[in-house]
Amino acid sequence: MSREMIVAKRYAKALFEVAQQQGNVAQVEEELKGILQVIRENADYGKLLEHPNISAADKLGLVKQAFEGKVSTAVLNTLQLIVERRRESVLADLVDSYVKVANEALGQANATVVSAYPLTAEESQQVAEKFGQVTGKRIRVTNVVDASLIGGIQVRIGDRLYDGSMSGKLKRLEQALS
Repeated sequence: MSREMIVAKRYAKALFEVAQQQGNVAQVEEELKGILQVIRENADYGKLLEHPNISAADKLGLVKQAFEGKVSTAVLNTLQLIVERRRESVLADLVDSYVKVANEALGQANATVVSAYPLTAEESQQVAEKFGQVTGKRIRVTNVVDASLIGGIQVRIGDRLYDGSMSGKLKRLEQALS
């Protein structure tokens, strides 16, 4: 595990503890994802934050200008701490680590459901219930459409893949025949 990932996990755990005490775990997660999205959509802003020749004070000004009043105090303080300590490169890992820590503590998991067509709300709910029984956790479903599946679905929860797609079945049949 890289040093940056270890640092990101520490920040994520600390931020989660603060968010849990304040009762806004989900809000903090959304704010972190929003910040990461802003940085990814504005590549120049991200480059400024990570540039080694720009002083921490200037970066703090950029962070305050962009996010003060738009995110909670805990998230803003965490961002400022990251900038002060010149750890801007851990932000993406921080978001991932926070989501993992929050999911673990709250007994939930994220599932990426790949299907040949967009799932309805009812179908997403059925997938969440079924895999909730399998994992023993509350499942949050994100649907991704991939027409190459032909039919059926693939569900990825963490590092596990449940493949019930037609293309997956055809591949397994092909391997069995060869």
